[in-house]
Amino acid sequence: MGVLMHHGDILIHIDRTLSDDEINDLLRETSHDHGVVDACIGEKTRHLMVVDYNALETKPSIILHAIRQRGHSAEMIGL
Repeated sequence: MGVLMHHGDILIHIDRTLSDDEINDLLRETSHDHGVVDACIGEKTRHLMVVDYNALETKPSIILHAIRQRGHSAEMIGL
């Protein structure tokens, strides 16, 4: 029997362009958050992060709160 999952995606705007080290740290930390399936930041859009998550385990507001707790000024701009 497989794992039940309902995928959701959110787009998060980070209020500044991140360095390579900051991107790597943020992606690593976010991908380990409960309910997060994947997180990515594009090379040319270093201030935008797409997070794929399991909607049965977490919600967008929790993901955004975790990013802010890591010291980033950010807002959700899309679901």
